[in-house]
Amino acid sequence: MAVDEENVSRILVVLSNPLRREILSNLNEKGECSFTDLMNALNVDTGKLSFHIRNLNGFLEQTSTGKYKLTKTGENAIRLLGDLEAWAVEVNSGKIGSSLPLATFRRRVYAFLIDLAIAFAVFAVFLALPYAFSVVTRGPTAILDPSVILFSLVLFWIYFTLLEGFAGQSLGKRIIGLMVIRVDSKRLFYDAAAVRNFGKVFLLPFDLIAGYRLKDGRFIRYFDKFAGTTVKDLRR
Repeated sequence: MAVDEENVSRILVVLSNPLRREILSNLNEKGECSFTDLMNALNVDTGKLSFHIRNLNGFLEQTSTGKYKLTKTGENAIRLLGDLEAWAVEVNSGKIGSSLPLATFRRRVYAFLIDLAIAFAVFAVFLALPYAFSVVTRGPTAILDPSVILFSLVLFWIYFTLLEGFAGQSLGKRIIGLMVIRVDSKRLFYDAAAVRNFGKVFLLPFDLIAGYRLKDGRFIRYFDKFAGTTVKDLRR
């Protein structure tokens, strides 16, 4: 089916205006809005809002009560804007990440030690009572129970995965000034964060040795290469 280039151009022109995007977003969020509601929400005068509403013809429609709501085209435009915003984040992350130097091994170790100290403090608080009870009932060897160690490692892995998947930084990395990014400049998600941190938490000696043998400055650890991630220094 042939693409109507004129309609494509019109859609792009309409959505290029920030105020029109705000009008669409407000209606998407609230469902229906009166002219006065939109004017107050956007803090614009009557003439300006009227002009932009006319330009949104086809994206909006009026209800029987005179309020505005999105048409099917308007709903599709909201989905398109969401995709464009996500793409803009990826482009910006890639632009920033490509201009930053790689984090040194020493600074990555500092960040890891800070995370380890934070995790140890949290585990000590939440697991202190069960440990104390086990020591009383089973003796000092209870603290070396493999199930307790495994549970602690799993929590440590989840800690890294959630924080790095959300913002590219664990608390230690934020303090030191490091950030995890994808080498292909795409946005980092939880799956890549989970993969890269699996090696760090559960297979650290192998992870470091295999990473050293790669002879690639981007991948100090093997699981970084496996996940397609690297660590950049925000303060250099």
